[in-house]
Amino acid sequence: MSRIGKKPIPIPKGVKVERINGVLKVSGPKGELTAQVHPRIEVEITSDQVFVKRRSDSRTDKALHGLWRALINNMVIGVSQGYTKKLEIVGIGYRAELKGKALVLYLGYSHPIIFIPPDGVKIEVPQPTNIVVSGIDKQLVGQVAAKIRSFRPPEPYKGKGIRYEGEVIRMKAGKAAGK
Repeated sequence: MSRIGKKPIPIPKGVKVERINGVLKVSGPKGELTAQVHPRIEVEITSDQVFVKRRSDSRTDKALHGLWRALINNMVIGVSQGYTKKLEIVGIGYRAELKGKALVLYLGYSHPIIFIPPDGVKIEVPQPTNIVVSGIDKQLVGQVAAKIRSFRPPEPYKGKGIRYEGEVIRMKAGKAAGK
């Protein structure tokens, strides 16, 4: 058995999990998520736990077993607690601000970058050099944070750019150190 797949998923109070015609619906205080469950995976729902089972011991079924357990667990955590990713902007003159729903980034280019987040993702700018991306869908929050980081990834000489909070950038010495 898959080590991850055989673990039961606890359902916290206020979260409701139901399966209708192969579609798993998880609703909670923060919102609602749905997913089309793979036909080779069986989901067994009790009052306080969800069990994920596979049909056979084939290699693909084993892979799907752990994958779907993790995806369902992420859905349960998302609707009960939510997910956040924090980004830091490093560089002189680099800053971010919110104009309505749009995120406006000034990153040393000749023009500001305007980014409109997709539905289900909330962006906050507590300081001009900090961005907080939050939402209930783990994959979507991570994808939006990666997209914002891609506008100016950190460079290895001075460390300027957008980085995740706590990310360590390996710095290079540069030309002057070689002489």
